[in-house]
Amino acid sequence: MDSKLLQGLETRLHQAFQSQNLEKINQIVSAAPAREIKVLMERSNFHQRALLFRALPKTTAMAVFDLLDPAVQADLVSALRDDHVSAVVEAMDPHDRAELLDELPASVATKILAGLSPTERDLTGIVLGYPEKSVGRRMSPKFATVHPTDSVEKALAYLTKVLDDVETIYTVPVTSAEKKLVGVVSLRDIMRADKTTLIKELMKPEDSVNATQPAEYAARLCADRQRLALPVVDQENRLVGILPLSDALDILEYANNEDQARISGAEPLRRPYLATPIGNFVKARVVWLLVLAIGATLTIHVQETFESTIAQMVVLSVFVPLLIGTGGNTGNQAATTVTRAIALGDIKMGDGLRVISREIRVGALLGTLIGTLGFALTSIFYGPQIGAVIGLTLLSICTLAATVGGFMPLVARKFGIDPAVFANPFISTLLDASGLVIYFLIAKAVLGL
Repeated sequence: MDSKLLQGLETRLHQAFQSQNLEKINQIVSAAPAREIKVLMERSNFHQRALLFRALPKTTAMAVFDLLDPAVQADLVSALRDDHVSAVVEAMDPHDRAELLDELPASVATKILAGLSPTERDLTGIVLGYPEKSVGRRMSPKFATVHPTDSVEKALAYLTKVLDDVETIYTVPVTSAEKKLVGVVSLRDIMRADKTTLIKELMKPEDSVNATQPAEYAARLCADRQRLALPVVDQENRLVGILPLSDALDILEYANNEDQARISGAEPLRRPYLATPIGNFVKARVVWLLVLAIGATLTIHVQETFESTIAQMVVLSVFVPLLIGTGGNTGNQAATTVTRAIALGDIKMGDGLRVISREIRVGALLGTLIGTLGFALTSIFYGPQIGAVIGLTLLSICTLAATVGGFMPLVARKFGIDPAVFANPFISTLLDASGLVIYFLIAKAVLGL
């Protein structure tokens, strides 16, 4: 996307917005690709977004609406008249429509559902019937199937007929008469086979996921195994939908953004930055700031407890930022690594002891290296006794931090909490207090305070 062209379009649009000239806005965006218009809408405020959308031709409006994040779509629905909404919502895929309805107030969602055609309403109802964050909520119920006893000629005739009504035909599920999944066949294999060949001679076994399984798990499976589409089945192995690779990648991107936000001590915005109201920024950050502020009082309490120790040797206070910073960083490294491994499926719940064992060893080795360096440098400037305190503390803190940082994400997953929640801010606060306790206890023992 040409940034200079985009900047020029944005400048001209801003001038047209000021006069609320729909004709001028239409002229500006009429030749722009849908993706550029999508970016312009995300960089506009609530009312400008509605004006811009009203100025778009129907076909372009549908394409742009489909590209927007569900939260931004919901903003548009709130700002537009019913006649603007019904056409674009009707044109959406059922799983995208379900995401939009989740963002809307119940009364608005009910009204939109009632305005859909019977077919689209039924397809949307299938998706909405599954739990939030399940793959059933993200699958497409628009799919084509063939039977094992179908000939290639019959299969091709059918696929050609439904070409415009299904999500994808590059990977075609094969189902029995009871609609149970028995395999898949690729369109490539169908097209290059003899017309009299039966589908059962071409089909292959295929991975599938239950509709109630987490969407992120299904998306990871689809991406890792490089499937163009992943069949989704119910408890009786009946095919109920498919998860296309493009949707799987969207799910993984959102999950990654969510983890990054929580690792940084905030909730995900779920909207592009400039399209996010100021109040949403506050909501996304204030809870974590309050939690961390309360947690920081533990550190203050520890310092008050060992106030007499600090008073006897003021130099100990000089090293507090170094020690708590090292502990927090070590814990965050371990937590981020383990959280990522959980997301990729490299670590299972039964691997807790192995994870603890590895992180203890990693932490001890890191502590030995950094502690030795800390001992040497501190001894030069403050003497060997202070050097010994700093070296032993670094060894202890690094070992503890790596162990806690590696284990906490597993605990979170066990209790159904996002492991990213236990990353940077939370672990840093926890280790600040415990690190200071270790530091002052070692100082009292070594220095005889």
